[in-house]
Amino acid sequence: MVKTINTKECIRILKNNYIGYLSYLVLRIPYVVPITYFYDKNDHTLVFYSAEGQKIKAMRTNPNVSMSVTEINAINNWNSVSVRGVFEELEGVSAKAKLHDFSLGIKDLIRIKEHKKMSFLNEFSSKMFDQKSSIIFIIKNLEITGLKRG
Repeated sequence: MVKTINTKECIRILKNNYIGYLSYLVLRIPYVVPITYFYDKNDHTLVFYSAEGQKIKAMRTNPNVSMSVTEINAINNWNSVSVRGVFEELEGVSAKAKLHDFSLGIKDLIRIKEHKKMSFLNEFSSKMFDQKSSIIFIIKNLEITGLKRG
């Protein structure tokens, strides 16, 4: 039986994962791409980085986006969270700070979930920020819903 998940449980799922599927529109055509994200509990946003490309151009044109995160244990045991929100590109100090939070958060999640040492992420934020083509962005004004089975 499929049941609705409350907001607190949805946020727990967002906080404990780092891969989602981002949806955006290009000339009224929907696209869905896998993406690494970090849930920032301090300001209730999703944090991302990306190279300049179709996705960034599309979100600059139409900032309304959605993302989904799914935990699947078995065909009849899963959780799914859908998020709708607004794209906002960050620059300067705020972008660097968010990228730092992103890299530390992802490092911790990978260490906890996958029991791997992530020493290569120690310099991640400074290396990523030095690349001129890297875009740091958030999804804010989140509307979160979720379903579960099992």
